[in-house]
Amino acid sequence: MKDINKSAKPATRKKSAKNKLQITTPSDRELAMTRVFDAPRTLVWDALTRPELVQRWLGVRAGWSMPVCEIDLKVGGTYRYVWRKGDDGFEMGMRGVYRDIVRPERIVATEVFDDPWYAGDALDTQTFVERGGKTTLTTTVRYASKEVRDAVLKSPMESGVAESYNNLEELLASTRARETK
Repeated sequence: MKDINKSAKPATRKKSAKNKLQITTPSDRELAMTRVFDAPRTLVWDALTRPELVQRWLGVRAGWSMPVCEIDLKVGGTYRYVWRKGDDGFEMGMRGVYRDIVRPERIVATEVFDDPWYAGDALDTQTFVERGGKTTLTTTVRYASKEVRDAVLKSPMESGVAESYNNLEELLASTRARETK
């Protein structure tokens, strides 16, 4: 019997010129987020793995800050992020364990949010592919179930990731500008 999921094309959401983020659903439990950055992959890698850089772009928008950013970048090492909403002090946190690291090509880590609505662990695989000085970053997230994946897709995740990636693009541009001086 033929596996329909393996032969079906992944669903694709429309890519906006404004945010350049493309989201697909490669399987019934996965979503993939892809964005091309005008920077070499070593810079993109550093921006995703150095706490002082991550705190400048990831989820930092609309009054949110990231007061906690801990990264122990090694297989078996952990990470911990906590975001805080400025006006009311509301906090949102997540953590995970690194399962595979191939610098500067791939990071595989678990993802667990503190909020109980998010049922179970997810597994994130980030790939960094450079062509002509531009880096394609793809994050594929495999969730515990289709229901969890679908709940994430219905959440404000897409706009948050798009805004974060716009921040990342600005950070990379400023880093490249400093390097060329």
